[in-house]
Amino acid sequence: MWLWYSWQSAAVVNEHGDVLDAEFNNARFSVHAVKERLELIASGRLPPEAIVLAERFPEARPTAHGSEELPEFEMPLPTPGQLEVADEAALLMAKEGVAVSAADPDRRLEHLLRASEELRTLHLTMEARLIEWVGLFLPAARFEGDRSQVAGRLSAVSSLTEFASLLEVDDAYEQPSDSEWNSLHDWATMVSNQRRQLDRLEHAIRLSANSHLPSVSTLVGPLLAARLCVEAHGRLRLARLPAGTVQVLGAEKAFFSHLRSGTAPPKHGHIFMHPWISRSPRWVRGKIARMLAAKISIAARVDAFQGTPFGQEDVDEIEAKVEAIRKEFPKPPRR
Repeated sequence: MWLWYSWQSAAVVNEHGDVLDAEFNNARFSVHAVKERLELIASGRLPPEAIVLAERFPEARPTAHGSEELPEFEMPLPTPGQLEVADEAALLMAKEGVAVSAADPDRRLEHLLRASEELRTLHLTMEARLIEWVGLFLPAARFEGDRSQVAGRLSAVSSLTEFASLLEVDDAYEQPSDSEWNSLHDWATMVSNQRRQLDRLEHAIRLSANSHLPSVSTLVGPLLAARLCVEAHGRLRLARLPAGTVQVLGAEKAFFSHLRSGTAPPKHGHIFMHPWISRSPRWVRGKIARMLAAKISIAARVDAFQGTPFGQEDVDEIEAKVEAIRKEFPKPPRR
């Protein structure tokens, strides 16, 4: 037996498709009244008509319109006027849903992080092109230790000769034509502008993460906190993930390869970026990652459920545990 209901009516139906009882509301609804009823159903609650029938038939299983296969029966439908109002109410709900999405810090943080990743990929490719291009004319120049400054310095000069003098290397044997120099100079300007855009994006990520994930940001830094939140598809889901899952967030390919092929399981995902792990000996990284993931899970729950944010004392305590693990295992285990 089912208790079928919509925003305007409800009916109790048996397995043969017989309507045992029904309740209708043929009042003249306003758009906001219909919207409230639609939101009521969307949240999993029963409208007034269904509540009345639920009291009469407590054994009937509540089923919202369109959510489950039911025997064929004559559904009580709203009037044409009510359907018109319902369409307006659904449109209003959609507009409000878009507004709510725009206010969601998880979504905004994801766009900031993805934009930063995409721009960084493009920037590194264009920067590498610039270094190789300049190296054709100035083979004596060495940029290994200061690649990020090349674009800014080249965009600030008016000729390749001036740039060679700035680098204190011999001038180019073959000078570029005016059009080629202009192209090279414009390329350097674009790369330099990308560097500034990346800095602004990362600054925005830090501010957003510190506000949205204060405890996780204090523990592992705002950039890594933002990456973990985005990888988990939101702060609330990050807070609900077990520590073992937090530990391997970002290592999904290696994890599924382990499940399919029996390769070694990953010991860490994005949290490897933290210096507590990346700068530790390889044989203790898994132990530190396991401990740190557990602390990140606690910090995420503190942020999601409005607990007391982590402070520097908490971070110092966790860092002491990291040092204790390093001291406990100073040498790799025997194989």
